[in-house]
Amino acid sequence: MILIVLAALQLAGGPCGQATAEAQSSFARRAFPDAAQAFERALSFCPNRAAVLVPLAQTYILMGNEAAAETRLLEALSQDKKNSAALYALGRLYYTQGRYPEGVTHLLRLTELDPDNYRAHDNLALCYDLLQQDEPALRHFFRALDLVKDKHRDYDWAYANTAEFFLKRDQFEKAFQLAAEAAARNPSSARNFYLTGAALVKLRRDESSLRWLTRAVELDPSHAEARFQLGHVLRRLGRKDEARAQLEAFKALKARAAAAPGRP
Repeated sequence: MILIVLAALQLAGGPCGQATAEAQSSFARRAFPDAAQAFERALSFCPNRAAVLVPLAQTYILMGNEAAAETRLLEALSQDKKNSAALYALGRLYYTQGRYPEGVTHLLRLTELDPDNYRAHDNLALCYDLLQQDEPALRHFFRALDLVKDKHRDYDWAYANTAEFFLKRDQFEKAFQLAAEAAARNPSSARNFYLTGAALVKLRRDESSLRWLTRAVELDPSHAEARFQLGHVLRRLGRKDEARAQLEAFKALKARAAAAPGRP
């Protein structure tokens, strides 16, 4: 979506097209500060400021400057209250910041404007989940699942997120089925394999969980919780040396995370 918008701006030519082309080139190289500067220049040249504000905000998010991102997204919405890209980006930003009621406000508005926006339904459900509002969370999770079932098979997030919802509520068979489908859709996701294995552990199916947890660790050796679960499964199965190796790796990962800069 962002690339389409930028391509349209570049077709405008002149200083607007030049600045957006420079911003896109810098963004593609992950030179985000340069991209942000180019986007800021484009705001002075492009008549359609709203088209520039959203990619600029997303660039600020990648730079870790969430305050600037919020300012630019709110500006985009002040110019067009139905700007779907701005509504989604702001809803996601509020979700990651733990500002769930504000996330609900923007994502709910987006689902009203675009009832088939499966990403909006999925993220709205996540906000409701963390607000401990299960009924609307499930309604939007199920809507997202309906939308992605056949038409968006590359989107595994709805299955994984709903699986985690049920896992936290001790509905382990449902969690297993959903997580396994997520893994089938995206077999490169360590999270999908971890959730499937974790559900099987809760179902007391250690032998079955073994391959799922092992694959999660293979895909992401830094996945601490997968190593923890795998270590305890191996221990229960009598494979003590392998269990010890996984649990030691788990402890090392936790120690490294605790020592990471920025932790309190």
